[in-house]
Parts: sequence; structure tokens; C-alpha cells
Amino acid sequence: MRLYNTLTRREEAFTPRSDNVVRMYTCGLTVYSRGHIGNFRTFVCLDVLRRALRYLEGYDMRQVMNFTDVDDRVIVESQKAGLGIREYTERYIAAFLEDAAALGLEAAEATPRATDEENLRAMSDMIRALEARGHTYRSEGSIYFKIASMPDYGKLARLDHAGIQPGARIDADKYDKENARDFALWKATKPGEPTWDYGLGPGRPGWHIECSAMALRLLGEPPIDLHAGGVDLIFPHHENEIAQAEGATGKPFSRFWVHVEHLILEEEKMSKSLGNVFTVKDVIDQGHRASALRYLLLSSHYRKQLRFSWATLAQAEEAMRRLGDFLARLETVANANAHPALQERVAAAREAFAGDLRADLNTAGALGTMFDLVRALNSAIDAGDIGTPDVGVIRDAFASFDRVLGIMSLRRAEDDRPPVPVEEIARLIEERQAARRRREFGTADRIRTDLETRGILLEDGPGGTRWKKK
Repeated sequence: MRLYNTLTRREEAFTPRSDNVVRMYTCGLTVYSRGHIGNFRTFVCLDVLRRALRYLEGYDMRQVMNFTDVDDRVIVESQKAGLGIREYTERYIAAFLEDAAALGLEAAEATPRATDEENLRAMSDMIRALEARGHTYRSEGSIYFKIASMPDYGKLARLDHAGIQPGARIDADKYDKENARDFALWKATKPGEPTWDYGLGPGRPGWHIECSAMALRLLGEPPIDLHAGGVDLIFPHHENEIAQAEGATGKPFSRFWVHVEHLILEEEKMSKSLGNVFTVKDVIDQGHRASALRYLLLSSHYRKQLRFSWATLAQAEEAMRRLGDFLARLETVANANAHPALQERVAAAREAFAGDLRADLNTAGALGTMFDLVRALNSAIDAGDIGTPDVGVIRDAFASFDRVLGIMSLRRAEDDRPPVPVEEIARLIEERQAARRRREFGTADRIRTDLETRGILLEDGPGGTRWKKK
């Protein structure tokens, strides 16, 4: 597999450093609110990368995806809610796990929280190592990273060193590219803020130190194989992660850096700060399916911006329907003869599909290859040039496609469960029956119509009312 490495600005052949195990760190959510579908574009693309490395290349995976549960925004929002940060962020971690399951994300091997004690201790140890190597200074109880101490600072973001002002510092966790300044590793305690002390003095970690420390604590000696996230993290977050990890260890931090481009809505990136966001729950509540959203999020190359609209989501749903209809047609094949040329066509498609993904995770090309095959096989079914021995070969191919794409298995799981919880359906049927006994037929009709719009059809018969999926 070849991947575009942001650090070198070129595609490079990727293999793990040792033991057939890919050590991969993915920057997860900062859990001050529910993640939006722009966040999940990154997570879906990186899920496909994980699956390609695992199922296509045969590597074992050791993936860490963190939750940032303490930073400036978490503190502000938890204070507004009148809750401790652990209690406040728990709801958004639960929401992320719900959304990740809805989109079919494979679980990472580790999902640490920044405020776990072992992680806070690892951060403190890394800061002490940076102090010992002369990369820090203290001011008013806080500890800062001295970027002038790293001659190659800015190598990931390609910063212009002429714009760096030695000695100028910034306390905010997030800042613009124009603000390349010394940044806080450990922030002195302020009234009302959470505080810890593991030998550095009372305070809390800065955002950037969290990921550097957790990555090396859980993935071992640097360099790790692969570090990934959205393009908005290149600077300052990932740049500062490199400075901290390499300043503390004297070794390269990560061999590969992979970044996913923005999801665009009405000419702007989708961002919580801009207020133009939809969550996975919003999409589902609008009557769309998570499998169609997953399809849409991987329908463009991960390094290209992807435009979201309800129209493009409808197009994704139509593509999923075409795929489902084709797979259902295979059940109608009754011819007992095998067709070697057809099986060769399937084998060629499998090879092309793998080639697309090995070319810097070209999911758009892989989907195109798959649908080219669907068209060819539909034509073969129309012409009677397909037999039952071929069907097993075809199903095996599409199963191999889906181990990486994760769209068909997600659609099947959706089909296996009703769009409305069974308990709620039973309650509404009883309410409808009671309304009919009271001769409140308008109420009964509204219940039937509401369920129908949500994908559930009611059928009245001599034995009572039954339901089925629409």
C-alpha cells in the first residue's frame, strides 16, 4: 500500500516497522459537545484505512483513539452546565460510541481519556523529560514549550520560521497559523478549574501534550507507524505533538502522517465553531440511513474536500439501493452451468479494487470498480450468462469488498432491526387500539401515519394488528 505522507508531501510505500503490527494513533473527539458528520468523515475514512491495512494487507492492528476530556472548551462548557468535567464529558463519549456504532466503525484497541490517572502521569513524565533536555521554561506556575529549542519546528505544517517570534507565548489550546508561539504544556490552576499535581505543581495539561504522551504510553517506543486525523489538526496540534514527543525522546515520533480533508457545507467547512453542523442523529432523525451516510463519507478521495447536501445523501441512498437490488437478484439465478469468463471478470475486479485502495486509499475508485462489476453482472443475469456456481464466487468477491468498505454489512444490520424500537411499536399499537375503541379515529390514523413515515406499516386482521418494515 502507498499512502500520502503529510510529513514528506509525497506518496510512500507503507509497511509497519516491525512484527506485522501497525501501531496507529488517531486523534479522537474533544468531547465538549456531540461530534458532527464533518468529524465522522475523518473517522469513517480512517476506519476504511484501518480495514484496508487489516483485511487487504493482512496486518495486525494496534490502534489508539483518544478522547480529549479536558481543554479550554471542555472546562467552559462543563462550568456552564454546572457539572464536573468527568460527568459532563461522559454523555458525549456515550454519544460518540452510539454514532460510531451506527456508522459501523470498528473499535480501536484502546480509547484512553486524557484525565485517566495513568495518562496524566505519562504527561507529567514527558514534561519532565522535556525540562531535562532544555525545551521548557516556567512562568507564573505554568510550563511552556520553547519552540526555539527545536530547529526543525514547523516541518509538518511547513511553517515559515521568519514569522516565529522567539519568547512570545500563547495560553489558548487552539490558535491560528499566524500564532506560532511557545505553547503551554502544563497550565497553572485557575479558580474553578480542575487541577492535578504529579510533581509539576498544581495545574492541568495543555491540549497538545495529551496526545503525545498517550500515543507513546500505549504504542511503545517511537517512531510509531502512523498518526492520523483531520487536516485542521496539522497545525498547531500535530506540529506541537511532534515537538513534544521528539523533544522528549530524541527520536522521530511517527513515520507516516495521514490527514483527511474537510466536509463542506454551503462553501464552508462543517465546524462546531461556525455553527453549521449536522450530527449523525440529525441525519437519522431526518429519515436517512446511516449506511447511506457512510457511503457518502467515503465516496470521495480522503484528501479531497467533500460537499454534503441532502441531495448528495439521497444519491448515496440510491447507490446503496442499486447494490442491494443486485445482491437480491443473485437469489433468482437458477442456471446450473458455470461461466469461467464471468469468474475471470470477477477476479479482475477484485484485483482492481485492491489496486485502488493500495493507491493512497482511493475509495472513490474502489466504489467505481465495484459498480462497474455490478453493471456487468446485471447484464449477465439479463442474458442468462450466469449460473449458480458463479453466484458463490460473486458473493465471496462482494464480501471481500465489504470487509473494507463496511457498507453492505451495515445495511443488513439496519434491515435486521426495525427503525422504531419494538417496545415503542407495541405501545403505539395499543394506544391506537384504545383510540379506536373510544371511536377517536383521527388519533388512530395519526398513529398509523406516524409509524408509516418512520418505516413501519400496520396491518389489521382478524387476529389483531401486525407490523412490518416498510
